[in-house]
Amino acid sequence: MTRWRENPWAILITLSLGYFMTLLDLTIVNIAVPDIMNRLGASLDQVLWVGNAYILVLAVLLISAGRLGDLLGKKTLFIAGVLLFTIASLACGIAQNPGQLIAARAAQGLGAALLIPQTMSLLIETFPPQRRGTALGVWASVAGIATVAGPTLGGLLVTALDWRWIFLVNLPVGVIVVAMAAAILPRPARTVTHRFDVLGVLIASAALFCAVFALTEGQNYAWSGWIWGLFAAAAVLMAVFLVHQNGKQDRQPLVPFALFRDRNFAILNGVGVAVSVGMVGLMLPLTIYLQSVLGYSALKAGLVGAPMWVMTMLVSPFAGRLSDRLGGKTVLITGLALYAIGATWILAIIDVGTDWTAFLPAFVVGGIGAGGVFAPMATEAMRGVPPRLAGAASGVNNTIRQVGSVLGGAAVGAVLQSRLAGTPDTEAARHAFVEAMGPTLSVPILAVVAGAVACLWVGGRRGSGQAPGDGPDQAADPDSQEPATRRAAASWARAK
Repeated sequence: MTRWRENPWAILITLSLGYFMTLLDLTIVNIAVPDIMNRLGASLDQVLWVGNAYILVLAVLLISAGRLGDLLGKKTLFIAGVLLFTIASLACGIAQNPGQLIAARAAQGLGAALLIPQTMSLLIETFPPQRRGTALGVWASVAGIATVAGPTLGGLLVTALDWRWIFLVNLPVGVIVVAMAAAILPRPARTVTHRFDVLGVLIASAALFCAVFALTEGQNYAWSGWIWGLFAAAAVLMAVFLVHQNGKQDRQPLVPFALFRDRNFAILNGVGVAVSVGMVGLMLPLTIYLQSVLGYSALKAGLVGAPMWVMTMLVSPFAGRLSDRLGGKTVLITGLALYAIGATWILAIIDVGTDWTAFLPAFVVGGIGAGGVFAPMATEAMRGVPPRLAGAASGVNNTIRQVGSVLGGAAVGAVLQSRLAGTPDTEAARHAFVEAMGPTLSVPILAVVAGAVACLWVGGRRGSGQAPGDGPDQAADPDSQEPATRRAAASWARAK
């Protein structure tokens, strides 16, 4: 395997496998909820925390982990993250009670937080600017495929075996990824001593914890005063964090403000939130509907949605190439529009007796749309980010998207629960659920439409790959992108 060391495409495959494993675990748990409750004796609130514990730790630590990769080495952090994630997956699979499972899921979230930011930043260092769009397109496509494939793969494992295998299946994948990473990823090549903003990490983590905890638990506590107090605390802490970061912009800040002077990076991070709300907000209630209203097994519910992730997988590589050639704005707007049409189509045909075949055309349209979203979104957001800021940019980008996932789950959960209150009879509950799907699915549909409109302000293609503020004077910067750029060119030449 050492003959593939530093080969750009081998690096891309290695990083994408690790990335896929962590994102799959965001959605694969949803379809196993009934099985976990029955076999582990967990309450609904406990099962919700099986998902929330993972998302909470992941979202809180992504920014810090992105910068930590700059300090300790991206390869080191990636391997450490995969190892921790794999060990935590084993702990999830052998958990004997809900408390153990929740704790193991939190450990999984920590492992995922360590590895995810390194994937994007390593790709930026590995691929030269003219090939970076294709690489980021493949990487971003993995996110889309993992998001929509989770219910199908989870349904297969739960039906054929039981819920434990949605975690145990990570073990061989994790071992393979660690072996590949050790042999293939480039050796760390640090030329400067990075400083780590410990105070900034603590403030940012506290702010994100308050915000994410309030979003995930707000409905459970009827949006009481202390939940709103957490939102207020998050706002205050975020303001303190921004003031603190403002004073450190010339000393390797945790979040370089120069990133947001790039119009595309700023806009497309907002679009990333809309996409996350749109994906989670559609798949979560739809998974429940297929099992609870139509009475499908976990496997059948997963297979009904399979056309979406199959189309996403088929379309994504072409979307990445188009982004390289034409720029991603048109591709992205088209993809978002098609996804919104597919979601609206699904909403229009939902009923207590809808046949599964009626969903196929809508899933195909939505899958084509999703396939056209992730690649250009990542490509255009990161096109102007220099390698010296890749760790920070990756941490910020992934954090914002994960907060969007939390927001999407919390929003549709709140609407759904409020509409279903007071319907204890089973048949009445089925009809009430169908009626509730209208306002519930309106949330992700409107979010995606808003994202498409925001893309109208995305700028044209930039060929230099240069971020605002990174002009010729950057050559004198000891922390510039030159070593990484030279290494990317050399790696690409060897691959040819």
